[in-house]
Amino acid sequence: MRKDLVVTPDDRPGVLADIGETLAEAGVNIEACSAFTGGGKSVVHLLVDDDVAGVAALQEAGLTVHAAREVAIAQLSNEPGSLAQATRRVHDAGINIEQAYFANDNRIVIVSDDPAGVRSALGEV
Repeated sequence: MRKDLVVTPDDRPGVLADIGETLAEAGVNIEACSAFTGGGKSVVHLLVDDDVAGVAALQEAGLTVHAAREVAIAQLSNEPGSLAQATRRVHDAGINIEQAYFANDNRIVIVSDDPAGVRSALGEV
């Protein structure tokens, strides 16, 4: 089961490169990433192929991992409306999407309080 790791380092040049290097040195592959800044902090969401090793590497580098949440991952087609169709199906299943971002190969990563329900609504990749 893949997990969304959340870290909130200070907003400074090179922080995303540092995170990438830390995970690479630990042999952890980043499959998806969402990052933004505000108020002097960065918020980085990472989908990695090994969450246990990823958490350990980030913590060893001095970063606090605020969450390691189970996610649902679905394949989307590369055409207009595919995001709308997928998220409408999640809505119709009565599930709130708390975080969503794209991964390689046209996949969407969805964090919610019901990842199993999202997988049921969309199918897991």
